[in-house]
Amino acid sequence: MVARFLALLLLILAAAPATAQERALSDGDRAAIRDVISRQVEAFRRDDGDAAFGLASPDVQRLFGTAQTFMDMVRRGYQPVYRPRVFDFGNIVELNGQPTQRVHVVGPDGRRVNALYPMTRLPDGSWRIDGCFLQPPEEHQV
Repeated sequence: MVARFLALLLLILAAAPATAQERALSDGDRAAIRDVISRQVEAFRRDDGDAAFGLASPDVQRLFGTAQTFMDMVRRGYQPVYRPRVFDFGNIVELNGQPTQRVHVVGPDGRRVNALYPMTRLPDGSWRIDGCFLQPPEEHQV
């Protein structure tokens, strides 16, 4: 009984930062973040490396140098977001001080993953993708 209560309490506390981050962003920010991610996934589907790379943050662009190198990395290591069967937006959480969009994805192999997209705001106010982390879906037993 105590273990179940503690597990429930931890789930509630883990959700609190997500709620705070969601409130810190305007509706326009949330829509812009989802739009940028959607546009990148559509660029992946078209194999449009220049468009996909253009939606990455300056730091990611410096890291990979060219659209071709970026796309090679995505094709090799990020099949679920490169060719998703299902791509559903979740909530926005804070991860290492950055707003991070959660996305529930079903990859081309039928496996589910959670994609976490840290975002960065450029000086002009636009949003760019600052990385992507794939993790197995969370399974909470309460």
